[in-house]
Amino acid sequence: MSWAVEEWKEGLSARVLQKIHELESQVDKLKKERQQRQYQLETLEAALQKQKQKVENEKNESTILKRENQSLMELCDNLEKAKQKISHDLQVKESQVNIQSGQLNSCKKDIERLEQELKR
Repeated sequence: MSWAVEEWKEGLSARVLQKIHELESQVDKLKKERQQRQYQLETLEAALQKQKQKVENEKNESTILKRENQSLMELCDNLEKAKQKISHDLQVKESQVNIQSGQLNSCKKDIERLEQELKR
């Protein structure tokens, strides 16, 4: 088949044949360059897809972390409220203990006074 491809060139001048050879060489060179660029394009597309997947994964992770952060903030708020309630309850109980302690001291004094009176 190769001879049939070359048959059309028969009878052409050396200068025209030289020009045809240059053009064929240029076509071959351009084909190789196109193949290289196609490979580069495919490589870049693969890298782009990988980056897109990485970005998507990071977005998903960010969303998960935001939800977790929100949950932790709510938990902290609830714990702070519980702490304040416990602190308030403690103050109330300490106040009650102080009142009862005062009443106990008062009763002790009354008992002592009454015992003194009984002794007389």
